[in-house]
Amino acid sequence: MLPTPDTSHVSFDTIYEPSEDSYLFLDTLSSASESKWLSERFQKSSGPSDNSINAVPLVVETGTGSGVVLGFVAAHSQQIFGRQDILTLGTDVNRNACIATGKTVSTAIQSIQHKQENTENNPNLQTVHISSITADLCTSLRPGSVDVLLFNPPYVPSEDLPRLPTAAENDPAVAQAMSRSARFESDSYFLSLTYAGGVDGMETTNRLLDAIPGILSARGVAYVLLCKQNRPDEVMTRIREWGGWCAENAGSSGMQAGWEKLVIVRIWREGN
Repeated sequence: MLPTPDTSHVSFDTIYEPSEDSYLFLDTLSSASESKWLSERFQKSSGPSDNSINAVPLVVETGTGSGVVLGFVAAHSQQIFGRQDILTLGTDVNRNACIATGKTVSTAIQSIQHKQENTENNPNLQTVHISSITADLCTSLRPGSVDVLLFNPPYVPSEDLPRLPTAAENDPAVAQAMSRSARFESDSYFLSLTYAGGVDGMETTNRLLDAIPGILSARGVAYVLLCKQNRPDEVMTRIREWGGWCAENAGSSGMQAGWEKLVIVRIWREGN
């Protein structure tokens, strides 16, 4: 079993704490079948140079939270993608999550590099974490630029979908000046962003799904987590009806615990 990134530096007052859904992502991406699929898709060509094949994969996680998933992928890129040279980037609407993710990923990369002499001897074959951006889903990214998109969304059905935070609410100086009761309300609001998914728990996820055809590269693939009440079979059918797109179950929690059963759906273009 591959080690999980350290998140001891993360304050979970406003950030989602890694749980069953987070660990399902780690298990799915590092499973023998999924690692084989990804390695074949992103393997480096040993023949004549082909920029479309040899280009360093850009792995983006939206809604990174603590950064445990992105840190895991960054640290174990060799086992997952069959190559050490990947680029990682994260986005989250919560500035605290972006700061936490930056540290989680960089610490995870440094930890694994200390154990791999070949990485230290070949500095050009290292995973690089580009940045953690305070942004809404993929709106800050260039169309067609993402090779691997990861999303563990707020999937719990809720009466209302929380609004996006303002710049002032993301300002640490403003947070420090709050009274205790105001700070509690602010923390509760940011936590609601991590789980409340609106109608059927799908309002945020549907926005991300709508963005996938435009944001993925030609070889791109997306992994999106759903719970049973999100109706994953219907979601996969809808994606296949886009025309030229594939969707299948890449990983499952395997639990029969009502709507809390979790599924990770892999989405990619047919024929690529």
